[in-house]
Amino acid sequence: MDKSFRDKVVVVTGASSGIGKSIVMEMAQRQATVILIARNVAKLEEIAAEAQALSGEDAYVIPADLSHAEEIEAAFAQIADKVDHVDYLINAAGFGDFEYFLQTDPKVITDMFQTNVLGLMYLTRLVARMMIDQESGHIVNMASMAGKVPTVKSAAYSASKAAVIGFSNVLRLELKPFNVKVMTVNPGPVYTNFFNVADKTGDYVKNVAWLMLDPEEVATKIVEHLDTNKRELNLPLLLAMAAKLYGVFPTIGDYLSIKFASEK
Repeated sequence: MDKSFRDKVVVVTGASSGIGKSIVMEMAQRQATVILIARNVAKLEEIAAEAQALSGEDAYVIPADLSHAEEIEAAFAQIADKVDHVDYLINAAGFGDFEYFLQTDPKVITDMFQTNVLGLMYLTRLVARMMIDQESGHIVNMASMAGKVPTVKSAAYSASKAAVIGFSNVLRLELKPFNVKVMTVNPGPVYTNFFNVADKTGDYVKNVAWLMLDPEEVATKIVEHLDTNKRELNLPLLLAMAAKLYGVFPTIGDYLSIKFASEK
């Protein structure tokens, strides 16, 4: 039987689509109170209504652009006003752009780090303080296999996700004495709107279709590992093995990446 999350509160960023939306629905199905954060108010309200109908519990909408510190502060103030505790923070907001680094607009790089890294860190800092006070909590940071295995035309994106992995590893150590857990999720390609922005030509999606993950399956695996001591969730298994091999045989890994994994 699926674990119930009744009386639990989960905050999900990037909740208007993709993995974030799927996590909202998975948690709602298990009777959690959900707080949805993203920029698209119309989509958030639609998803929140569906989640509330599914769970019978509250579903709150907080529109915010996580690339702006002042909007993150305002979002957290709303969280603290709506609930007296947060059990889970799922940082699923982010975007990518598949382009050769020297041809990438510097503003895109800045925006990517503001959202993927700094926004994630800033909101985590605020929510983690609440979790420390309540002496419990679980933070899940969405990184990527791109942060572990390099491929061409993803330098800025890979760097942003490697930063998330490094940040999460240290945060895990710092929050352990307060009974607050931290898990990093590193998926390979997932069928989401992510590629509408990142993959302008559509070639990458076509070439890796056989590896593509379903966002609902990813969400289910993430939720199944809440409240556990899992450090990292690497998906799918083939790419998880590739990441391990790359760490041991980086020269061979570079060759294989260029030959088989850089078809963008």
